[in-house]
Amino acid sequence: MKLDAALPPVPLKDIPSIAKAAEEIGFAALWTQETQHDPFLPCTLIAEHTSKMDMGTAIAVSFARSPANLAYTAWDLAAQSEGRFILGLGTQVKAHIERRFGMPWPESVTGKLREQIQVIRAFWDAWQNGSKLNFRGEYYKITLMSPFFNAGAIKNPNIPIYIAGVNTGLARLAGELCEGFHAHPFNSSHYMNEIILPAIEEGLQKSGRKRGDITVSMTPFVATTPEEVGFARMQAAFYASTPSYKSVMDLHGWGETAEKLSGFAAKGEWHEMPMLITDEMLNEFCLMTTQENLADDLKKRFDGIADRITLYTPFVPGEKDAWWKNLEKSFNQ
Repeated sequence: MKLDAALPPVPLKDIPSIAKAAEEIGFAALWTQETQHDPFLPCTLIAEHTSKMDMGTAIAVSFARSPANLAYTAWDLAAQSEGRFILGLGTQVKAHIERRFGMPWPESVTGKLREQIQVIRAFWDAWQNGSKLNFRGEYYKITLMSPFFNAGAIKNPNIPIYIAGVNTGLARLAGELCEGFHAHPFNSSHYMNEIILPAIEEGLQKSGRKRGDITVSMTPFVATTPEEVGFARMQAAFYASTPSYKSVMDLHGWGETAEKLSGFAAKGEWHEMPMLITDEMLNEFCLMTTQENLADDLKKRFDGIADRITLYTPFVPGEKDAWWKNLEKSFNQ
């Protein structure tokens, strides 16, 4: 199990110092997100200012981009980083795709993401091996690659693709086609064992692969102080109010609470929501422990479930440096 770090939402000028500090501590990878900033631009700086640590997107919104955009960007980052880049994709939800990015929402989420992945790899194969670019699917017909636009072969062409998901469709797709799966932070060990891992296994069997052929990455909520417990409760309430994540609540028998939270969110009554997250719920969605026991408890809780762990708390140099160093040392000893 590897310990990774999440990049905070900061300006590009701050990325080099964060990347250097993250590699110095010993994180296996530094992940970027598509929230307030573009997820790819920081990766160029992370690659430039580190030499061993992996970097990747967790996630980049796939339906906001064409497969060609994604193929070219990932190819350049893989070349620059000498094979340390991981392309992590997520679909987002309909409202954001249509109303924030101004792009169409597909009839089949898994169908379009499947084609995006296939097209991306078709570009890579054309550039690396000279194969003819000829993809014809329901969502994409990609057949043109003249020499002037051919990115050419690179030293490290085998770029891992991770996809993110909450429900079984995308988990199966990851098992079938991808090198990794980003589990959503709003999650539990029970949900992973009962829903997500069996779906990944179905996909693996369909493509004739085994569990060792895919990496499961998790970003759990953890709390070692009363303040962190309060923050985790608020985040759990926010995510539980989202209809797309109701399946997590349903599995635990808390679907009625999820509906109440959705009602509060629709009316903008955010302050009412955390009180609906009981201690029992929080124990499922957040690892509450001590700083001294955090590393051991992470490994115990996610043993056999996750291959990579990234705390939901971003890594910020100058904040809790000793804490991060102790965590990395304890986690990897």
